[in-house]
Amino acid sequence: MLNVNSKKTVKFSAVYLAKIAILTGISFVLYAFVKFPLPFMFPSFLDMQFSEIPALLAGFAMGPLSGCLVIVLKCLLKFFMSSTQFVGEITDMIIGIAFVLPASLIYKMKKDIKHAIIGLAAGTLLVTASAVLVNRFISIPFYVQVFFNGNWNILLNICRPLYPAVTRENFYTYYLLLAVVPFNLLRCLITALFTFLLYKRLSPLLHKGMR
Repeated sequence: MLNVNSKKTVKFSAVYLAKIAILTGISFVLYAFVKFPLPFMFPSFLDMQFSEIPALLAGFAMGPLSGCLVIVLKCLLKFFMSSTQFVGEITDMIIGIAFVLPASLIYKMKKDIKHAIIGLAAGTLLVTASAVLVNRFISIPFYVQVFFNGNWNILLNICRPLYPAVTRENFYTYYLLLAVVPFNLLRCLITALFTFLLYKRLSPLLHKGMR
């Protein structure tokens, strides 16, 4: 026979799983389908997407592990559609966790506007630093070797409309400083703004049934 406490546990688990599933589904749709390049500002292969918003909402409402879980699940779902031999998805998983984890951890310390802003700012800085390292040592070397057969000219030609003076020797200087850093700062700023605006409105719904 189920006692009161076990009924609450079952209810809590069902509500929790339902919210994680919904937020993961929204995150996956944003990740896989709602994205666009800004070719007049950044190389065309950098897509602007905001799939961390549901994960941040989960992290703020249900804790850091919940936010990271949404990130991991949406990237695993994308594995079935991968065109990068999973490297793109793993990269996005690392960067997504780098955003959600510090933001939700700091907000968990004290749940007020100040700590929400500090958390989102810390996440933005960590994402940008992570993106620089991942692109420098994982993504770009992998893509050049696997997809371009080691031919740097293909990548350089993609970037030259924006950076006419780019060469093999100075590629990372141009790409990391003029593309990766401002791209991720802009993307995270927009993501943080939408999260900040949405969380207050959705907070009662996200917390419903969790206590």
